[in-house]
Amino acid sequence: MRKSRSAVSQLATPALATAGRPKLRVLGTAISLLEELRVGAEKDLGIEIAFDNNDFLTTQHKAAQDPGGYDIYDQCFHNLDIVWYWRAIQPIDINRIALWDEITDLTKTGRIAPNARLGQGDAPVKKLFVQPNLELGETPTSLISMLPTHHNFDSFAYRTDLVKAPSEVESWASLFDERWAGRVALVDEPAIGIFDAALAAQSAGLMRFENIGNMTVAEIDRLIDLLAEKKRSGFFRAFWRTAEEAAQLMMRHETEIQSMWSTGTTILQGQGLPVDQAVPAEGYRAWHGGLCLSRQLAGRTLDAAYDYLNWWLSGWPGAVVARQGYYISTPERSRSYMSDAEWNYWYAGRPATEDLPGPDGGIRIRAGSLRSGGSYWQRANSIAVWNTTMDEHNYLVRRWMQLVGR
Repeated sequence: MRKSRSAVSQLATPALATAGRPKLRVLGTAISLLEELRVGAEKDLGIEIAFDNNDFLTTQHKAAQDPGGYDIYDQCFHNLDIVWYWRAIQPIDINRIALWDEITDLTKTGRIAPNARLGQGDAPVKKLFVQPNLELGETPTSLISMLPTHHNFDSFAYRTDLVKAPSEVESWASLFDERWAGRVALVDEPAIGIFDAALAAQSAGLMRFENIGNMTVAEIDRLIDLLAEKKRSGFFRAFWRTAEEAAQLMMRHETEIQSMWSTGTTILQGQGLPVDQAVPAEGYRAWHGGLCLSRQLAGRTLDAAYDYLNWWLSGWPGAVVARQGYYISTPERSRSYMSDAEWNYWYAGRPATEDLPGPDGGIRIRAGSLRSGGSYWQRANSIAVWNTTMDEHNYLVRRWMQLVGR
């Protein structure tokens, strides 16, 4: 039986005020700045919350350059380097995180299970703990850089009505298959799209990387040149920046295979378009989101911010993000806020026994649908690379902007 949201308040203690309500400004992206979550947090915590919703690059720049302009930075571990370098955020005390011990090992150790694949690149554990010298590392301490929350394992989407069997698209190499020329799209974010392209190039035998999670300048040049050649030939239909843009490309029949996030896939499935996410033999490109505290937070507003962090782990928020295809770092807490049918589809890898809603309550998943890749634990055990800010990130960004024409 699904628990009501009101039960959240049993864990998340509101920041009680003596005069007026505290207000939190949350800077982030559409991935997690959902109106349902904003309204729910306000009701449960007794505070005001304002969302500042931007694309990845704009969010990162705002966070690094203006720590006084936000209270919570809601982003991903691979976006930490710049904001931490500029000391725009402050360490989080895990002694103030009530459910710290319930967070899965995916972030704390880098693996969902002892023998699971770590994945190359910025596995969250590598940047999780604040070391005595204020560097970020994987040696456990009482301070962390970002509270691990929502995450997922991405690949690419394809039109199932145009593919005879999933085995035809079981490799990242499919993104470079000439069969799809002119109907392919990549995500336009350097620390994400570059890895879709790199996995495709390597799987197709066009390139080899010494470390795909930390490419050299020469490797970046060769890969961008390869992409530029394909772009000139008309191979790529578009480069998109939001899940909604990605979904629109397929809805307008402009693409048939492309980089895709789970939200885009569920939007399309809710519209009845025959599309699915591929399960690449090489593994997924994974990402992990979380929450950071602005360096300027103090006093009552800092207390409210910790309440918000704890609220995110309390169960109901994780159920909301599950309905758009994401996982939460305290899944068992969220299970009681999901129906059995929802849990079995989103986490257990079983067919949907009934139509399932999205975060807004509209039907997103039709009865009989099966999420590709199996259960959460199966998918988390098949990570090829994490979204990453590489050593040569600044150089990559310049080359990437040249590629996409910005």
